[in-house]
Amino acid sequence: MINELLKKQNMSIYRLSQNSKIPYMTLNDICTGKTRLEKCSAETVYRLAKELHISMEDLLAPCFEKRCSFELFKSNVCHQLKELGDIDFLIETLKTDAVRAYYQKKWYPESLYLLAMVDYISRLNNVCLCEDYNDLRRQKLSDIIYPASVLALCAAWKSDAPKRQARKEAIPEFMRFNIVESEIRNVN
Repeated sequence: MINELLKKQNMSIYRLSQNSKIPYMTLNDICTGKTRLEKCSAETVYRLAKELHISMEDLLAPCFEKRCSFELFKSNVCHQLKELGDIDFLIETLKTDAVRAYYQKKWYPESLYLLAMVDYISRLNNVCLCEDYNDLRRQKLSDIIYPASVLALCAAWKSDAPKRQARKEAIPEFMRFNIVESEIRNVN
């Protein structure tokens, strides 16, 4: 996160070191991942946050963020869609810019799944696509992601036939990103 903030503010590690009075090597170790920010002293975190014009909480938040399994993420998105309804789901997702936030964290499957969901729900409701994500629409996961249930069938049958069938039945907006998804509404 510090590297991103430095880039946004057009500041070097050296300049941050000079302005914050934190030794250059300490900052370099933090920026390269050799030293974990959450293990630094409160004073170091405070000085960094102050110099980077961000709260200490916001600076440390990514250190404590836990990533759930992709299956759980998909289930949560589908439940959110069911609870909010199509249009409110679109409004909430676009308002929070969650698609971009996941992508910036390098959580590509989550980002592209959510974008596929936005595009699919937009198509179903005759809503124009949000052009803010056109750059992401050109992305694709390197490997196809199948639902756990399909992988379990493949293992049980000792065959790839379930994968082939799942790809045929996949929703195009998801398949564009190499995500096999055919059912978003049938959640309990």
